[in-house]
Amino acid sequence: MLWLLLLQVLASCLWLGHSEVVKSFETSCPQFFFRETPPNNALEPQKPAWICQRYKNQYYFATLYNRKMRIPVYSAYIYQPGPGKRPKTWLVEPQLIGPSYPKTMEKEWTLLNRYNVSLEKISQSQAILHDYKNLTGLNRGHLNPNGHHDDYSSRMATFTLTNIVPQDEKLNGGAWNNYEQQTMIRRTQGCKTTYVIVGAVPGNNYIAKGRVNKPSHLWSAACCVVDNNYIKAWAVIAENDKNQVELLTLGELEDTLTELYGRGQVSLFDSDCPRE
Repeated sequence: MLWLLLLQVLASCLWLGHSEVVKSFETSCPQFFFRETPPNNALEPQKPAWICQRYKNQYYFATLYNRKMRIPVYSAYIYQPGPGKRPKTWLVEPQLIGPSYPKTMEKEWTLLNRYNVSLEKISQSQAILHDYKNLTGLNRGHLNPNGHHDDYSSRMATFTLTNIVPQDEKLNGGAWNNYEQQTMIRRTQGCKTTYVIVGAVPGNNYIAKGRVNKPSHLWSAACCVVDNNYIKAWAVIAENDKNQVELLTLGELEDTLTELYGRGQVSLFDSDCPRE
């Protein structure tokens, strides 16, 4: 009986060691970054959480999350678009509550009913569905969009509130959508692998009675490997109250983010990704 108890203790320790909220992307889920190099710490918020976004026992992308402002700093993924249905279910990240909770994203309902977690406890360090109710002029904007993935599970994984920000409704359905659906298709012609990082600059306004930050800007950067000798890059930025997207070089975006964040020079990709 004692060895069975010891086995259970050991199993729970192993479970904690393989949690989805990880210590760094260099050692956990580095495959979503070009040359396995995540952005430098110039983007790091006060209360960060590094999330290997896991759905049904598989990792689909990586998110640096701001627990205090309850929005992602950025989501990083590999661009693999394809046809498919748009999911309708929204998920949350159990391990932002604590390491003993499931390491795969779950519905709020599941945590409330199967794990007896209160909504207040879930909401302490992440956004919940109620935060996005009754918005005016804003909606739930994906950083990592479901349309950049080619099967239902990978699309479903993007429907976590840790991948969502309050985004200007016109921008989300207009110029930003055009960039995601049209510009990306054109720009990725000939790319073997395209690494993408999409981020949100915290703003001065909030929704949900001050719980969830409304970003001042949204940005996206791509590093595309054409072959061993040729790598190309591009970037965009948009103010989160205007329906327009500005196309930039990677270097221009990094310089702009350096000014906006004010925490030192921003580097989004490994140095082999061209800045010009």
